[in-house]
Amino acid sequence: MNKVLKNSWALFLGMGFIMMAYGFQGSLLGVRAVQEEFSLTATGFMMSGYFIGYFIGAATIPNIISRVGHIRVFAAFASLASLIILVHSILIHPFIWFLLRVLTGISMVCIYTVAESWLNDRSSNKNRGSVLSIYMVILYGSMGIGMFLLNFSAPKNFEPFILVSVITSVALIPILLTKKKPPTFKKINAMPFSELYKSSPFGMVSSFFYGTIQSALFTLLAVYATSMNFTILEISIVTFLLAISGAVAQFPVGKISDIYDRRKVIIVSTFGAAIFSLITIFVSGQMYLPDGLATSKKWFYFFFILFSFCSLPMFSLILAHTNDYITKDKFVAAGAGLQFTFGLGAMSGPFLCSIFMDLVGSNGFFVFLFFFHSLIGAFGIYRMRIRETVENPDSQFVAMPQTITPAGIELNPTTEPIEEPIKD
Repeated sequence: MNKVLKNSWALFLGMGFIMMAYGFQGSLLGVRAVQEEFSLTATGFMMSGYFIGYFIGAATIPNIISRVGHIRVFAAFASLASLIILVHSILIHPFIWFLLRVLTGISMVCIYTVAESWLNDRSSNKNRGSVLSIYMVILYGSMGIGMFLLNFSAPKNFEPFILVSVITSVALIPILLTKKKPPTFKKINAMPFSELYKSSPFGMVSSFFYGTIQSALFTLLAVYATSMNFTILEISIVTFLLAISGAVAQFPVGKISDIYDRRKVIIVSTFGAAIFSLITIFVSGQMYLPDGLATSKKWFYFFFILFSFCSLPMFSLILAHTNDYITKDKFVAAGAGLQFTFGLGAMSGPFLCSIFMDLVGSNGFFVFLFFFHSLIGAFGIYRMRIRETVENPDSQFVAMPQTITPAGIELNPTTEPIEEPIKD
C-alpha cells in the first residue's frame, strides 16, 4: 500500500486540484445562472450538457488514450477544461453555456478515466479497495473545499472564473513532472443491455433512475439554494455537506448491506431519501416565518444531511446488488454496463428537475428527488415479490465515488474469475 501511495501521489494531488475546481465551478455556474435570470428550464438544459458530454467522452476516450497515452490525454483535456471555464465569463447565454458544458463533460470523463485506469494498474487485488477509498476521500473532500471558494468573489465578477482556470491548470504540474511510467490502457467491454437486464432487472432500472437523481442533485442544488435566497456562505455550506456526506455515508451503509439482504437495504435507503426530501420541503417552507429563520436553516441542514446519507451510497449498493446475481468474471463488464445505464439517466436529470421546479416552484427540486427515489423503491418491492434473494459469497460492497467511470469500476477488489457459475 505504501508503494502504491508513493507511486500515485502525483495523481492524487492532481485530482485533488481538479475536483476542487470542479466543485467550485458547479456552484459558480448555478448561482450565476440565477443572477443572470436564466429560466429554470434553460438552466436545467444548460447543466444537462455536462452529462451529455460525459456520455460522449466515455464512449470515445479509450481509443484516444490507446493512441496518445495517459499523460498527454490528461494534459490536453485539463487544459481544455481550464480554457472552457474562462469562455463562460465572456459569452453569457444558456445555449452557449450548454455547448461549453458538453465540452467540460468530455474533458472531465477523460480525466477521470486516466486517473482511475492509472490507479487500477498501480494496485493489486489485495489493496484495490483501500486505494479506491483513498481516491474517494480525496475527490469528495477536494470537491467540498472547492465549494467554499464560492465566497472568494461575487459570482457576477470575472475573478471566480479565473480562479477555477488557475486551479485546473495547477493540477497539470504534478502529473506532468512525474517520472512514473503510465499504464497500458485496458479497454473494458460492457455487457449487452439484454444480458445485464436479464441478470438484474432491478440493478439496471435503478441505475438509470439513480443517474437521473444524482445528476440533478449535484448540478441544481446551488440553483435551488440561490432561488431560496440562501447567502453565498449558506450555499457553500449546503453543497459542502452534500459532498462530504457522500464520502462518510458509503462505509456504514455498505457494511449493513454486506450483513443483511442488500435489496432490502437499497429499498430502505431510497425510501428514507424520499421521506427526508419531503421533510426538507416542509422545513424550507418555514424559513421565512418571523423569528424562525436561524432555527429552520439548521433543521434544513440536518435533514439534508440525512437525505444525503440515504441517497449517495445508492450507486455502490446497486453495483453490489447486481454482482450478487452474476459470476465473478463478469463483475467488471456489468459495472461498465451499469455506468453506461447511469449515464443515460444522468443526461435527462437536470432538465427534468428544472421542469419540476418550473411547475411547483423552487421546492420542485425536492419533489423531483422524492418522486424518482420512490420509483426505485416501488420497483424494488415489485422485484422482491417475483425473485428471491441470492447469496453470492464473491460479491461485496465497494464504495464508489460519484465520478466513477467504467475504468474505475475495475478498481473493485474482487475481479478475479471463478470456476463455478452461480445458479440463479
